[in-house]
Amino acid sequence: MTTELDQFFSEWKDNDTRIKQAFGELLAHLNTLDRTRMEFVARPTVSYSVRPKHELQKKRALYAMVDVIDDDPDNRWLSVCFYGEMITDPEEKGDLIPEGLLGEDGYCFDLDEYDTKDLDYLKLRLTEAHANAPE
Repeated sequence: MTTELDQFFSEWKDNDTRIKQAFGELLAHLNTLDRTRMEFVARPTVSYSVRPKHELQKKRALYAMVDVIDDDPDNRWLSVCFYGEMITDPEEKGDLIPEGLLGEDGYCFDLDEYDTKDLDYLKLRLTEAHANAPE
C-alpha cells in the first residue's frame, strides 16, 4: 500500500457497517494476486479509489476499481467496478454502468455493510478480472 493509502486507512473511523473492515479485506485479497500494482486516487468528499493493474496488462490502466464512496464520511460505502468482458456475474449482483468505468461499460457491485458472502463474491470477481487482465 502507498503511504497515502496507509494514512487514509489508519485515519478512517469504522462504524457498525464495518465497511472499513470490508475494504481492508479486499485490499488484502488484491495483495495476494501476483504481478499486481495498485494506484491510489484520493478525491475527498467524492471517493478514495484503489486501482489495481496487472503488470502484463496492455489495453487498459486497470482491471478493477475499488472505490470508497465518501459523500458522507460518517457513512461510507464501497463500489467495486470491473470491465464487463473481464468478469462473469453468475448471481447477477452487479449493475451495468454504460461508459461508467473510465468511459467504457462496466459492472459495479455496491456494498453498504460488511457481508461475508458478498465479500467472497467480490474476491472471486477480483481474481477473475486479474486472470483476464493480460489478454
